[in-house]
Amino acid sequence: MIRNFERYKEKWNVESDPSIKPGLEGMKRALALLQEPHKKLQVVHVAGTNGKGSTVAFLEQIALCHGLSVGKFTSPCIVDVHDQIQVNGIPITEREMDELFKEMMYAGISGLLTDFELLTCAAFLHFDNEKVDLVLLETGLGGLEDSTNVVTPLVSVITSIALEHTQILGNTLKEIAFHKAGIIKSGKPAMVGILPEEALSVVKEKVRSEKSPLFIYGEDFYVQQDESEEIYFNSRVPCTIEGLSRKMAGDHQKINMALAITAFLEAAKNLQIDVQMEAIRQGIEKTSLPGRFEQVFPNVYFDGAHNPASAEKLVETIKQQFPGKAIRFVVGMVKDKDIEKVLRLFESVSDEFYFVDFENPRAANAQFLQQLSRAKKKEILKDCIPFIQSNIYFDGITIVTGSLYLLSEIRNELLKEVDF
Repeated sequence: MIRNFERYKEKWNVESDPSIKPGLEGMKRALALLQEPHKKLQVVHVAGTNGKGSTVAFLEQIALCHGLSVGKFTSPCIVDVHDQIQVNGIPITEREMDELFKEMMYAGISGLLTDFELLTCAAFLHFDNEKVDLVLLETGLGGLEDSTNVVTPLVSVITSIALEHTQILGNTLKEIAFHKAGIIKSGKPAMVGILPEEALSVVKEKVRSEKSPLFIYGEDFYVQQDESEEIYFNSRVPCTIEGLSRKMAGDHQKINMALAITAFLEAAKNLQIDVQMEAIRQGIEKTSLPGRFEQVFPNVYFDGAHNPASAEKLVETIKQQFPGKAIRFVVGMVKDKDIEKVLRLFESVSDEFYFVDFENPRAANAQFLQQLSRAKKKEILKDCIPFIQSNIYFDGITIVTGSLYLLSEIRNELLKEVDF
């Protein structure tokens, strides 16, 4: 479900399927009818179980601080469909989206695509129209058969690999890694974060077959803490960047930051731009991202942890940032996640939970979540907005989490409030 997407489809009589259908045939047919805008773009392609959005956010700010114009395609939406397609940090306007749908309608692509594929086509068209210098492209699901995997990128990035979407991507890390590694293209550099060995072996086999350079976090590049700042090292360039200071909390964001810097250094070679260390420092310092340990009120944080891997990172960050503080969770999740494992991780730092329903066909029932919870204090909230707002007076920390779709819905409700 893509908020406010349907009205453009209805207005311009462009049909698409809301279901998930892996494969690229529809995209190839539609893009041919649209004169193949994706082939005119300079792209960094990012896949991964977790960390895609953060890595893209770091990359965007680094590129902007170098004076580049930057297109960004991410998912899911934060407020609505418009923020999934951005140029220089500015969401696409209603007028611009109208023009894209008009173009897609006349091109005759109605009925060829799923919703996400149609949105991907709109993003490619918009970035081509705007003649951006660089496009940051985040996969929707997997990589190999994802709608975004029609591009030949300057650089491919795989942030992390864990079990997810097993009904589509497979039940093992090797199967999932096979899909993620599908974004690696012949001769183009690839870089990875910390991957399980069985997943890394799949990536290594892929880069060998594609004759692509591979950069591995912890081996070829890494970040070291030095008192109040961080230092980036890259033995392959070689390059050292001192004085890095980031707002994005958590050790996992250190890896995402390093991936972004490494990707930019490699992309810059093709873009033929001079890398400026100060611009990288400025970009890192400016980077923030909605829904990633985001403070929305005093003592209230939003985090889109939705699977065991991201829940583990959230728990680590809570322990680092708020040792000894009372923690309470507001949780809503979708049904196809490992709900019990996520709850066990959250329960390691809190015994107070509030479960909520939200409008999404995949949403798990709040009562079902409550039954799975082992917390001593657990309640169902019928209206979580006033509860969240009241938590600014709580002598502790409130974390709203479980699904980015939940955060989007709550954010839209809060936006109706005068003070948000």
